[in-house]
Amino acid sequence: MQRQTISKIQSYLRSIFKSKEINVQGRENKTDSAEVLLNDEFLGVIFEDKDDGETCYHFNMTILDIDLENK
Repeated sequence: MQRQTISKIQSYLRSIFKSKEINVQGRENKTDSAEVLLNDEFLGVIFEDKDDGETCYHFNMTILDIDLENK
């Protein structure tokens, strides 16, 4: 994913979630996705989807059942 796109996504997520601690960084050897981190802890992956001349981004975050039990 291009740096300019990653920067725009990071700004958007920081605004929506009201947190300057969210960081988006490119993935090694991947051009269609980027990692989302909060305070350096991995949250999920943003995937770029281009279809019929339109581009959208999907945020995929996995929540394990064991994580829910600890909260």
